Amino acid sequence: MIRRYRKIETSVSKLGTRYKQNAIYPEIPLSENDVYVISQYGDRYDILALEFYKDPSLWWIISSANNFYRGSLNITPGVQLRIPADKSAVISLYQEVNSNR
Repeated sequence: MIRRYRKIETSVSKLGTRYKQNAIYPEIPLSENDVYVISQYGDRYDILALEFYKDPSLWWIISSANNFYRGSLNITPGVQLRIPADKSAVISLYQEVNSNR
C-alpha cells in the first residue's frame, strides 16, 4: 500500500495543534495505454482501483484523472472514466510535486 501522505509536511498551529498540509494532486498526462470504462451502478473509485491496480488505496489516481473532487468514492452511473495505465508514473509525479513545496 502506498502511503500518499508520508511526504506531506506536518505543521503546528499557534495553539500547538499538529496537522498535515493539503496534498497537491498533479495533472495526470494522457497516455495511449490508458483504459476507458463506462461506470455502472455500484461502481466506486476504490473498487475500480482494486480491480485495475490491485490496491484500493490508489482510488485517488482514478479520481484525479477524471477531475472529480466531490469528496465521495461513489461514481455516477453512465460516466466515462479514464483509468491511467501507468500507476507508478502517477505516484512518482505525486511524490515529486509534494516533496518540492
